[in-house]
Amino acid sequence: MSIFSGLSAFPVTPADEQGIVDCDLMGRLVERLAARDVSSIGILGSTGGYMYLSTQERKRALESAIEAAGSKPVVAGVGALRSSDVCEYTKHAEQAGAAGVLLAPVSYLPLTDADVTSLFEDAYESIGLPICFYNNPGTTHFNLSEQLLVRLAERKLIDAVKNPPPADLDYDSQLARLATRVPAEFSAGYSGDAMIASAIKAGSDSWYSVVAGTLPDLAVDLWNARKDHSRLLELDSALDPLWSLFNDYGGIRVMYEVVGMLGLGSVKLPRPLLPLSTDACEQIELALASINVLD
Repeated sequence: MSIFSGLSAFPVTPADEQGIVDCDLMGRLVERLAARDVSSIGILGSTGGYMYLSTQERKRALESAIEAAGSKPVVAGVGALRSSDVCEYTKHAEQAGAAGVLLAPVSYLPLTDADVTSLFEDAYESIGLPICFYNNPGTTHFNLSEQLLVRLAERKLIDAVKNPPPADLDYDSQLARLATRVPAEFSAGYSGDAMIASAIKAGSDSWYSVVAGTLPDLAVDLWNARKDHSRLLELDSALDPLWSLFNDYGGIRVMYEVVGMLGLGSVKLPRPLLPLSTDACEQIELALASINVLD
């Protein structure tokens, strides 16, 4: 089974206003996830604010997370503007004990397919770990085409893809096409928690989850219901108040507030991102109460 199969939980990265990571709190957040039935823990993804951290702090965060995770596999985000920095992060991830890396083609200028191919060639040559393509066009402004995905997979430059919801929301067709075009061991997974039930129902190999990083039991229940579609839809419907807030404010902003509401620790969004309003936080508390998360 691929290291990228199953439910991958993405916690926040606690850091102060100067971007200094609180490694003790990072460790406690990860230990909490390692005790749950998640398949892996994703560190330094978008939820983990990787692009807002210095090289030193990214390395400290990853090292503390891997130590706290014990035997639970850790997938490390390694996206950066320069290919040389990506290679530095991939090498560090391997040395620190990560089980795989998650690479988004981050750039200031628009990237071409050739640019992105060269990036993944460089990353592949720098390490022996499996690589997941983090397709996040809303942030990177590069939308991975199916054609390029297949080429990268055929060349073994990538072992998995973390896709957003398809534009037409037709997960079944997208997964069916990929199954006929990529190696059998390739893992096709999705993020986008508010619409993830459709992806799970369609047979997604993996779920890269924001909510699992802070509310892992909810995510585990959803993932474990993937073969019982009526149960899956029942659980998903119960989470509608939370999904609505994800759509309104973004899952990352919501989860930073939830961490504090649960008493897990004091975390703040990296500036210039501002905390949600008092009204929004009250809405989050009501949503959590409706799904029996708050005591």
